[in-house]
Amino acid sequence: MTDGQGLAGRIDGETHLLPVRVYYEDTDFSGVVYHASYLRFMERGRTDFLRLLGVAQGDLFETAKQEAGAGFFFVVRSMGIEFLRPARIDDVLTVETRTEVVKGATLNLAQRVLRGEEVLVEASVRVAFLAGGKPVRIPDGLRRAMTPKASDAM
Repeated sequence: MTDGQGLAGRIDGETHLLPVRVYYEDTDFSGVVYHASYLRFMERGRTDFLRLLGVAQGDLFETAKQEAGAGFFFVVRSMGIEFLRPARIDDVLTVETRTEVVKGATLNLAQRVLRGEEVLVEASVRVAFLAGGKPVRIPDGLRRAMTPKASDAM
C-alpha cells in the first residue's frame, strides 16, 4: 500500500500544483462546475501544499495540544474570488497555490484554477493560525517553509 504522496500534487518553484478532475458531483444540473466546488478544490490545494511542505494539519493540531494544551489549526479568515470561465464535467484542472505574504498569525495565499493554460478562477485567501480559539504567531519552522524566497532577501 502507498502513502498517497503522489496524490498531493507537486511543488514547482514556489507554486503548488494539484491536478483535479471534475466529476458529476462537482457540477450543477447543466454539467457546469457549481461555484462552491471551486472552494473544495482550492481547500485541497492548500492542504496538499502544506502536506508537501511536511505539515500534516492533524499532526500539527495534536502536537500543539500536547505541548501547549490547545491545538493549533488554520481557519480561512477572508477570501476574494473571481469566477472567470466555467469548467465542465470531465475537465482536468490544475489548482495553483502560492504564498504571497506571511505575517504574525496570518498568511496570504494566491490561488488559481486552470484548464490547461486557461485561467478559470482566481482567488486571494487570508488564513489565520489559531490555538485555543485565539490567533497565535505561526511557528518559525512553518513560517520559514511558507515564506516566499523573494521575501527572504528583504
